Amino acid sequence: MKVISTNLGEPTKINWNGKQTFTGIYKYPVDQPIYLDTEDVQGDTVVDRKYHGGTFKACYLFSADNYNYWKAKYPHLEWDWGMFGENLTIEGLDESKLQIGSSYKLGTALVQITQPREPCYKLGIRFGNQNILKEFIDHGRPGTYIRVLEPGTVSKGDSMELVTASESTLTIAQFYELLFAKEKDRHVLQQALNNEALPLAKREKLQKWA
Repeated sequence: MKVISTNLGEPTKINWNGKQTFTGIYKYPVDQPIYLDTEDVQGDTVVDRKYHGGTFKACYLFSADNYNYWKAKYPHLEWDWGMFGENLTIEGLDESKLQIGSSYKLGTALVQITQPREPCYKLGIRFGNQNILKEFIDHGRPGTYIRVLEPGTVSKGDSMELVTASESTLTIAQFYELLFAKEKDRHVLQQALNNEALPLAKREKLQKWA
């Protein structure tokens, strides 16, 4: 896997349901390396820390391989890397192979795969269409958040290389499907409940299905 683009965002004012608020989803490529810290990406904008940033969402990765699919659906938009609010656009990122809990060397940082991205209305605002939320869920390729085990810098052209495979076989794709499935797969559910790389609050929310 290879880093295609490093992306940062400035606070951007938006209107939602008659109210003004800010978002950091408008991210664009930058020429310099970015620094992955334990709670967020240095120099990036995280507005709502209830849903973004923090230990289990320190940085968001999205696959460059998915861009052509979305460009075909939204050809009128001005496309660039960072369109999905990701800090790192990665070539070869495959959610069906990313096991939750696995650790990777990413630039000089050591990171751990934690959880998929669940889209909110701010993605719809950037795309000018709230229908993208359902489309994004249905497509099943949400990218992944990471935990930063050892802070470090990441540059365009850096590789993302497996260091330690998770003891669990639960992948980002499997967990994403589990989150939105009306009927929960019992085996996948149990894997999620036992996987400590997922935040406790997320596992506790799923406990009602056990």
